[in-house]
Amino acid sequence: MDTQNLEKTAIKIQSWWRGNMVRRTLLHAALRAWVIQCWWRSMQAKMLEQRRRLALRLYTCQEWAVVKVQAQVRMWQARRRFLQARQAACIIQSHWRWHASQTRGLIRGHYEVRASRLELDIEILMT
Repeated sequence: MDTQNLEKTAIKIQSWWRGNMVRRTLLHAALRAWVIQCWWRSMQAKMLEQRRRLALRLYTCQEWAVVKVQAQVRMWQARRRFLQARQAACIIQSHWRWHASQTRGLIRGHYEVRASRLELDIEILMT
């Protein structure tokens, strides 16, 4: 083989080797980029999940606050109705007791005032 032929063969081998090295370097770079992209996507998914959980927690806190306020208002309304009913019952009972005491026994009588003393003639009828 002559030197020119050897030189061409050496150049072909060197270019093939350089091409392999470049392709290997590009493959490693692509793999590294792919790993970084996978990591970034997983971080984005974690951050999205954290934001979703935070939003859910805030929503549930607000809902519980609304439920508690509604429960307080309903309790206040029920207590107000109860107190009104109790007051009405007390009024009805007091009127009924007065009426019962008035109709239980009849008190009949007459009185006269004479000079210095009061004469009473009271007759109590129980029916």
